[in-house]
Amino acid sequence: MSEQKSTPDKESKSLSLLRSGVLVSICTFLSRILGLVRDAALAYVLGASGSADAFYVAFKIPNFFRRLFAEGAFAQAFVPVLSDYRVREGKDEVRALISAVSGSLALVLLCITVFFMVCAPWVVYIFAPGFAGDDGQARLASELLVITFPYLLFISLTALAGGILNAHGEYAVPAITPIFLNISLIVATVFFARSAAQAETAVAWGVFFAGLIQLMFQVPFLARLRLLPMPTLGFRHPGVKRILLLMGPALFGVSVGQINLLLDTVLASFLQTGSITWLYLSDRLYELPLGIFAIAISTVILPSLSRSFAGGEASRFSETLDWALRILLLIAIPSSLALFMLAEPLIATIFYRGELMAHDVYMAAQSLQAYSLGLVFMMLIKVLAPGYYARQDIKTPVKIGIIAMVSNMVFNLILVWPLGHVGLALATSLSAALNAFLLWQGLYKKRYHVFSSQWGRLLRILLSATVALGGCLYLFLLQKWQWTQMDDLSRVGCTLIIVVCGVLVYVLVALAAGLRPSILKH
Repeated sequence: MSEQKSTPDKESKSLSLLRSGVLVSICTFLSRILGLVRDAALAYVLGASGSADAFYVAFKIPNFFRRLFAEGAFAQAFVPVLSDYRVREGKDEVRALISAVSGSLALVLLCITVFFMVCAPWVVYIFAPGFAGDDGQARLASELLVITFPYLLFISLTALAGGILNAHGEYAVPAITPIFLNISLIVATVFFARSAAQAETAVAWGVFFAGLIQLMFQVPFLARLRLLPMPTLGFRHPGVKRILLLMGPALFGVSVGQINLLLDTVLASFLQTGSITWLYLSDRLYELPLGIFAIAISTVILPSLSRSFAGGEASRFSETLDWALRILLLIAIPSSLALFMLAEPLIATIFYRGELMAHDVYMAAQSLQAYSLGLVFMMLIKVLAPGYYARQDIKTPVKIGIIAMVSNMVFNLILVWPLGHVGLALATSLSAALNAFLLWQGLYKKRYHVFSSQWGRLLRILLSATVALGGCLYLFLLQKWQWTQMDDLSRVGCTLIIVVCGVLVYVLVALAAGLRPSILKH
């Protein structure tokens, strides 16, 4: 009798996770599409000039800390502790934890923000030492950083609100929130930057207001759940202490990819003008599937894994992780292949207009191909890391993170001189592969991940559908279209045809090879 009851219950939870993952993916997809529109507008107005490089550095620095603290270490530490409080404590204790965390976090962030604004000129030299040879570029970057850095304060509090909503099953609102960053920057670029004396300054103010708007957007939804924080200084609160203990080492464990990307920026500042912009543009396309699918799946499974571990459900923990890996690979492998084969068409279609030149398209496409080689591994990292943080295991991913970061630095130094900015992107891919393998190996050895019976069929489906997709894209590339010589409408039309045909071929061959809804369940 118990087995009969457990099966529908498992299927219900599986479908719930799948629906949540699809919902987050759709919201994230809309955000990422607007993000591409935003980046196309930036490329049109700023091009790949020295002042554009200055803006991208000033934008990357708070974004780096956002991903390191807000979406990285803090999110991975806060959600498991909050989930544990939900399982073991009452609602009053949950509210007390949220208030203590919000007050403590706000104070720390305020101090960090003021410090970095005051020290902006030195911060720029640390993150882009190559600017030291151009006083004007360095001065512009530091002025822009003073405007953009408060974004970290706003967006980190937004991440706190998003973590609370995610832990309570409200996935859509945090997934929609990044749309406001893109809207703010599009408005700033299209309506203000084009007529401004210094276009980069107008866009920097767009970053500032984007953070504030995103925070304000989530407040009503917290109030509806009666979880709107009443901030208090709570560094002595047991939950806050646990979060801080988890956060410190987690800075390395979960955010190695971001540290690697920042190291790329440091080295790229010594390369020819435009290298930072080329890496930024290719990174934006590389991040599209990463954000739409990997981060969406990671967001959905972390609370589920945390509850399974807190409740002592070891088999449920492994099943959830295995389900996430199956779903991820069905998306990651074709995405990686498509980005590699369509690098130039995609860069040209989205970014080639205004101040961006044909040479910039060619250079950005090269680094996109190098990034695409590591896309599968970077996506796996996003799904495997929650397998550790849901169990509040910090030491293991820290060790793995340090190994991956050191290997990335070695690969960077080996590859940057013969390959330039492409070598930096390739080094990121290689270190991501090592990181993903070590994370999976650690989970597999301790039986936190056990392969289900679905894997044999899944691999056959993946092989058949991916080969068919590659053949389809190759036939289009044989046409040898000159993408930088087409008008905008022709580029968009041809790219849409290729993408739609590729998706149809992949899905139809996957279905013919045996893809069924059952493989999407756990």
